[in-house]
Amino acid sequence: MSGGWHWFVIIGTVGSLIGCLWLLFSNRSTSGDKTTGHVWDGIEELDNPLPMWWVWMFVGTVVFAVGYLIWYPGLGNFAGISGWTSTSQFEEAAEAHEERFAPLYRELAALSPPELAANRQAQQVGRRLFINHCTACHGVGGGGGYGFPNLTDDEWLWGSDFAAIKQTILGGRSGIMAPWGAALGEDGVQQTAQYVRKVAGLEHDADLAEAGGKHYATFCVACHQADHTGNPLLGAPNLANDSWLYGSSLEEISFTIRHGRNNNMPAHADVLSEEKAHILAGYVSSLSRKGE
Repeated sequence: MSGGWHWFVIIGTVGSLIGCLWLLFSNRSTSGDKTTGHVWDGIEELDNPLPMWWVWMFVGTVVFAVGYLIWYPGLGNFAGISGWTSTSQFEEAAEAHEERFAPLYRELAALSPPELAANRQAQQVGRRLFINHCTACHGVGGGGGYGFPNLTDDEWLWGSDFAAIKQTILGGRSGIMAPWGAALGEDGVQQTAQYVRKVAGLEHDADLAEAGGKHYATFCVACHQADHTGNPLLGAPNLANDSWLYGSSLEEISFTIRHGRNNNMPAHADVLSEEKAHILAGYVSSLSRKGE
């Protein structure tokens, strides 16, 4: 934190402790009268000093607080003489966890893809890895969502074989759909959108779709292929089925054509070892079979 906040925390913390002590001992004095003059329901409040056992117990809590702030970080940028940090504690716990389960990861990582799919323990470990690293985007069940692929069907943007899935997990993927609004104009966008709906077997305007086919041959065929089935090498989706990452309505398809899309699957090589990625790939590849 900055120097200003550093001193703000120190002054505020130390000042609070001193204030507590001052408040404690200032209330040790009495008026000298037998009562304070407060009466409630016939009961008079005596004007007695705080008992010393209570005072020293409170002082003990302040002394403990001072020792705590010296040992642990709690005064601005002061790190504490123990050198403890939440980060180091987490890293130590993670290291102990890795050491404990390393033999299991090695054992499961030695299994082939079919063996991973058939091994109950491998599936359980893979599911836990999936929940920890993948559910934020793909959901707990792998069903995905708007802009995030469904992993339980048979549609795979980058290929469905085990090696491709493992590469996706470790290296990530970047899918870019170029914006064609400026090149096509709004009429061209609408025509191309109608053509895309046609090849997908959806309701469409035949005349506009016919004109859109020419635009497709010029701007789209390089990625989505002449048969509209896409290209896993580029992450280009198949347009001839009912799987849509951003929706299949005319408005949604037009938006994609007009503005493009920019998708990113982050690489997990920094957070997942090769062994964990192998186990996770086995679980992910089995999800599509579970969805059948």
